[in-house]
Amino acid sequence: MSKSRITKASKKRLIVFGSFSLIIIGYFLFSLSFYIYSLYDLKRSETNLENHLRELKRNEKILKQEIEKLKDDEYIARYARENYAYSKDGEYILKLDDSKEKEEKENKFEFNIDYNYILYGGAVIILLMLFYTIKKKK
Repeated sequence: MSKSRITKASKKRLIVFGSFSLIIIGYFLFSLSFYIYSLYDLKRSETNLENHLRELKRNEKILKQEIEKLKDDEYIARYARENYAYSKDGEYILKLDDSKEKEEKENKFEFNIDYNYILYGGAVIILLMLFYTIKKKK
């Protein structure tokens, strides 16, 4: 049986064409990954812009309703009394302090759902570790 010998010329050809093909494959992979990232970035920008557009349309409806309300003289008078402490002749303005209610809401301890998951997950892991160590000792 004869062993096939690789000549120096075929080695050089293999090195040249192999390195050339690796460079081309690397370039195509880089181009493909850059293209995919660009598509992802554009899609994310599109969703952000759509959300912003929805918010602007919602604000537009609210502002149009406010414009319609401001055409009414009674609404303007009530709005001025509520927001700018404007009063009619003979009326007295009483300001109530809502700071106590705000402090109670801020001081109220609220559980976060994520915090509960972490807490319960940690408890389950500790119980499993205890169960495993007790079972291993027996």
